Amino acid sequence: MMKQITFDDNGLAPAIVQDADTGQVLTLAYMNEEAFNKTIATKEAWFYSRKRQELWHKGATSGNKQVVQSMSIDCDQDAILLQVKPQGPACHTGEETCFHKNVFQDQPASFIMTKQLTEKIKTRKENPLPNAYTTYLFAEGMDKILKKVGEEASEVIIGAKNNDKSEVTWEIADLTYHTLVLMELLGVSVTDIKRELLKRHLQKGDGEQ
Repeated sequence: MMKQITFDDNGLAPAIVQDADTGQVLTLAYMNEEAFNKTIATKEAWFYSRKRQELWHKGATSGNKQVVQSMSIDCDQDAILLQVKPQGPACHTGEETCFHKNVFQDQPASFIMTKQLTEKIKTRKENPLPNAYTTYLFAEGMDKILKKVGEEASEVIIGAKNNDKSEVTWEIADLTYHTLVLMELLGVSVTDIKRELLKRHLQKGDGEQ
């Protein structure tokens, strides 16, 4: 792959870093040949600092390393995409992503909303908040949560039979929330679901969807 990359006159190529689970873009950095090779060898992100003029192992000091899940190059062969599992904030400010200063945003990105919701559910489980509905569900336990999942699934069916898009949308949102609560109770993550769907998508023969 190294022979396929076109570095600029300074021997650098831009590297876009993306959260492998959520798809969120975490940062834009630069790689030279050595950083590229070290990233492949260690499966951790290495870059070249243009400001300091030196090789840079992301998280070597802060501990916020980025474990690389995949690397690819663009069609022009002059940019690199890293998909990583971040071990902490990507930005030196402590923000999750370096791109946290919005210029324009019509609506929140769906992957951010899903992550925030799952984190909030986890927080309610670990740090119960009086009168919070999620706290109530965890306090009641498995049977109550399963009952709610069943009820919401039934409401989705009724909305679909009524051919009511807004009702179905509302009920699927309720079903999704209660399913996420059940997943947290059982230790099943959104990433686990994505991996299972991907595995099915890649299956051949009779199991192919």
